[in-house]
This record gives sequence, C-alpha cells and structure tokens, in this order.
Amino acid sequence: MIESFSNNSRVLLGVGFIFLLITTESVIVASPNHTLNPYYSRTDTTKLHLTDAEWKRILPPEVYAIAREKGTERAFTGKYDEFDGTGAYYCAACGNALFRSDAKFASSCGWPSFFEPLRKDGVLYRPDSSYGMNRTEVLCGRCEAHLGHLFDDGPPPTGHRFCMNSLVLDFEPDVQGKKSGE
Repeated sequence: MIESFSNNSRVLLGVGFIFLLITTESVIVASPNHTLNPYYSRTDTTKLHLTDAEWKRILPPEVYAIAREKGTERAFTGKYDEFDGTGAYYCAACGNALFRSDAKFASSCGWPSFFEPLRKDGVLYRPDSSYGMNRTEVLCGRCEAHLGHLFDDGPPPTGHRFCMNSLVLDFEPDVQGKKSGE
C-alpha cells in the first residue's frame, strides 16, 4: 500500500521487516522490530546482559545472525556500503550510538567503513583469530553485538578502518542543524 503524505514524499507500508520513507533527499530505513525490543534505546548507555534466548526472541533473524553469531553480510550488498547520508549510525540490536557520517569514508572494501567511533566507549575490541586470520573484532559497547572488524589501513587522522556490517547498523539523519547521536 502506498500512502501519500506530501507532494514530494511517500510512505511505503508493507508486511515484514522493513518500512521505507522515501523523500526527494534520502532513503531512511527503520525496522518495526524495535517495537519488539524493550532494550532498544538511543539514549540509554546502560550495559545489557541478556541471554542468547532473549536476543533471539527480540532481534530479526538477519540481525541476530550477525550480532550474536558473528556472521558477516556479503561484500557490496549492505544498504550503507555506498550510502552518503549525513547523520549518525546506531547499533541495530540496542540503539547505542556508534559512528557519525563525517567519519565514514569510501574504502571500496564492500562494507561501510569509518575511521573513528562516535564515542570512545561506544565500541569494544576483542582479538579474533577465526578463519586463520589475526584481526580485531569490533563489538557494540552497550550490548556486545558483533559489528565487524578493525583494520589499520584507514585514512588520517587515525589510520583505522572500522569495517562494519550494514545489517547491524541503523541510520538517523541530521535534522535542520541538529546532529544525530550527540
């Protein structure tokens, strides 16, 4: 069903996991599954310690597979790989603020990449030697969801590349001079 709500925007309503708001400037993707997740908050930074069964109950299957089972989406398939909206990126599992768009860069690796997190304690790091590689895993600082990996081949000023999975990120655009996530 398509319902018009102004001359230059439309709301697409559907059954499933995704609702789209399409405007002349950008596409905003929001999951209705946050309504099933009582722990999702963009302001609460309290650490979460939930059972695996609880995460499985409240997260969409594709988010659960990456966030809790350390999966990876296929390269060049994520909605934020080449996305260039201005705003903030949040953890899709808990709502924790993770990155600002001004720290995003075109790495051509197939996943959205950032050179620094929004807040120092917004992410955690763990050694990862899976698949015969020595890497640094990046986790959400609030719920410890797997987000992706950190590499030391990024641009200045940090030299870091936070290579993230789009499926575990939510994006909120800046609104009239107010920066999201701050």
